[in-house]
Amino acid sequence: MKQGQPQTIYLKDYCAPAYRVDAVSLVFELGEESTQVTCVANYRRNAGVATDAPLELYGERLELLALRVNGRTLTADDYALSDTDLRIFGMSALATVEIVTRIYPQKNTSLEGLYQSSGNFCTQCEAQGFRKITYYPDRPDVMSVFTTQILADKAKYPVLLSNGNLTGSGDLPDGRHWARWEDPFHKPAYLFALVAGNLQHVEDHYTTLSGRDVTLRIYTEAHNIDKCDHAMQSLKRAMQWDEQRFGLEYDLDIYMVVAVDDFNMGAMENKGLNVFNSKLVFASPETATDGDYIAIESVIGHEYFHNWTGNRVTCRDWFQLSLKEGLTVFRDQEFTSDLHSRAVKRIEDVRKLRTHQFAEDASPMAHPIRPAAYMEINNFYTMTVYEKGSEVVRMYQTLLGRDGFRNGMDLYFQRHDGQAVTTEDFLAAMADANGADLAQFQRWYDQAGTPEVAVRMDYDAAAKTCTLHVTQNCPATPEAALKQPFLIPLAVGLLGSEGQDLVGTAVLKLTESAQQFSFNDIPEMPVPSLLRGFSAPVRLSYPYTSAELIFLMKHDSDAFNRWDAGQRLAMETILAMLAAQERGEACGLEHDFISAYQAVLTDANLDPALRAEAMTLPSEADIAEVARPCDPEAIHAIRELIYSTLANALRIDLETLYDALNTDGEYTVDALSIGRRSLKNVCLDYLGRVKDEGIHALCHQQYQEAGNMTDALAALAVLNRIQCPERDAALQHFHDRWQHDALVMDKWFAVQAVSPLPETLAEIQTLMQHPLFDLRNPNKVRALIGSFAMRNPLHFHAQDGSGYVFLADNVLQLDAMNPQIASRMVRPLMSWRHYEPVRSGLMKAQLERIQAQQGLSGDVFEIVSKSLT
Repeated sequence: MKQGQPQTIYLKDYCAPAYRVDAVSLVFELGEESTQVTCVANYRRNAGVATDAPLELYGERLELLALRVNGRTLTADDYALSDTDLRIFGMSALATVEIVTRIYPQKNTSLEGLYQSSGNFCTQCEAQGFRKITYYPDRPDVMSVFTTQILADKAKYPVLLSNGNLTGSGDLPDGRHWARWEDPFHKPAYLFALVAGNLQHVEDHYTTLSGRDVTLRIYTEAHNIDKCDHAMQSLKRAMQWDEQRFGLEYDLDIYMVVAVDDFNMGAMENKGLNVFNSKLVFASPETATDGDYIAIESVIGHEYFHNWTGNRVTCRDWFQLSLKEGLTVFRDQEFTSDLHSRAVKRIEDVRKLRTHQFAEDASPMAHPIRPAAYMEINNFYTMTVYEKGSEVVRMYQTLLGRDGFRNGMDLYFQRHDGQAVTTEDFLAAMADANGADLAQFQRWYDQAGTPEVAVRMDYDAAAKTCTLHVTQNCPATPEAALKQPFLIPLAVGLLGSEGQDLVGTAVLKLTESAQQFSFNDIPEMPVPSLLRGFSAPVRLSYPYTSAELIFLMKHDSDAFNRWDAGQRLAMETILAMLAAQERGEACGLEHDFISAYQAVLTDANLDPALRAEAMTLPSEADIAEVARPCDPEAIHAIRELIYSTLANALRIDLETLYDALNTDGEYTVDALSIGRRSLKNVCLDYLGRVKDEGIHALCHQQYQEAGNMTDALAALAVLNRIQCPERDAALQHFHDRWQHDALVMDKWFAVQAVSPLPETLAEIQTLMQHPLFDLRNPNKVRALIGSFAMRNPLHFHAQDGSGYVFLADNVLQLDAMNPQIASRMVRPLMSWRHYEPVRSGLMKAQLERIQAQQGLSGDVFEIVSKSLT
């Protein structure tokens, strides 16, 4: 291993800490040039640990000013200090350790530890940011009670916040003031938070089920104070939902949310003091889309739900990350489903899983939801840990039922409140609460990859018996070539010729590589409805005919499978057209395909949101996952051909429906209104493919007359595909109107980054010089560079490799400032093996160029090295 390369950490090497921490007292003296941190911690040696065991503390980029144990200042012989840790020798069984450090938040561009955002102090300590504040056993299984005192200039930083309850505050004679916060609940250091700044807040209250009054506050800068109402109402809905669904109450006197502009993640669940990326707090009809409103509600709920699934019960080590994240994603998905359209939410979640997580499973970074090893834990905040982790939790509920799942959750909290635990503990609670044998379910935690489930059906007309023959297989992934069979719940239905359900929904338990399941008293040859509700995160294959898929689109009682049948029909059609094009044959759509989409479009009995989802073709990324080796230009051309053919064939229906839905009225975010706007804008999206200047005018008219951001941005997105005067006028108008709102301008950057027009990359490079673009701000990076690399495959995969060079250039710049964001941006290059030889070679060359960079961060090194292995 080369010097400076990060070491691999293995789950099998886990050892309990030698010392626990009974209590921590922190004092922060915030300054304009530097900050001094005094940490006084009471350590206790664990039973069975050798008496000469040193105290091992982590610390990075710290200036050590003082070090005392039990009041004695240590000499150089009493400790060993390196760039990453501090080891103290001669520790007694009980010891009070005082450490004084100096840090420089104003220079901290990594946005980990303590840093400044818009002149305000803020922390981000998950996963390992606390070690950039002071020397400490910065690991999740070391839990303690924290008292935090903050001292700062009162005029510049009138608001001083930390975890827990405020127990004291006052003024100092030198113009400074102080505040003391005490958190009575044991927590690991990654849940520590501090915020200090010139902030205002909105306040509300919530009365818990047991009658406790909780003060709710959302803090932000003054100019955004009027955009917090939706977040506050979302918080109250989340608190009520968690009481009703899981019997879980909030446990402190106050719950605070702080919105900051510079944040690597979406939000952070610090105990009692959540720090949020401002994009997931602020909302008004003029500035936020329907998607923004739903996302804010979901993430507000997610971080609140962490109070129990992550805070009260936390992870023993970072390998168990999905224990809190997968479980809490499941909880926030259920929250949104109960408040809005369950079917639409399920479709959205599965689409995201298939597009991104399945691709991750097929990449060099494939890992189980509980990985066995990592170099940098920041790289494992992945779709696998979060989204696939959620699907694994959902399978418990599918197997045990909602009541059985609730019983398992109750036992989990009863056993482990206040503890740092493992995924095995969660599985045991689910099994024990239900008297169920779930031993085989452990494989979902231990094995990477997406299982492939193949089904064929036999029907015996004489015996009226239908038999499903099912096999499962999981492709090789970096950690293992051979996989043991998973326990897979396969929800199935059988449809008769009139579309009626012949058996309801049966949940079959797949446990072997090959099994068969028989249904008796089936009066006719059925059409199987398989994997209803997407009951397991698998790839399903069944030899459906086009006629059977169209039948399922029209008749399946399972809303998810109705949508999925349309996706399968579209995907098969696209792949067939790609093959025909490669053979030099003409491509076109069958009449039955067009009729199927017309039937969906004009079905007034179908939920508008479901119609909008059903009319949306698989994305170019989805197609690229199955068309190997893929040609992004060919995929884009075929997909656009289908869209334009449907648009021209169904123009009258599209215009009629658009006119019916394009009605004025007060903006609301209820499910029906969101669905109607979604369907209207899908119609506009199709019509934008019709070569007619009148359509350009229609799009521009919607943009100009839109009373909300959802409709304005939808029209702008359609115009953004068309080289016409209306596009230029709308983009300029959007800029001029919203240039003083950073979050809205992120939408302006993003919409241009995904344009299919020829000069897009050149325009992006120009936009990077725009006064409102800042490479140090993660939201700006994600909006412009991330949108281009991840949502514009046509230009990112340009044959000359210019898109790859552009991304690599920016990854290298970002790596010097913010390795976390750099490692996320480099991921589109990981799939280099999936493409035809020219593109594959160009992508690999940029990975090698990045790998050769001197001083490359461990975050980026891990991604690149695994991609090239």
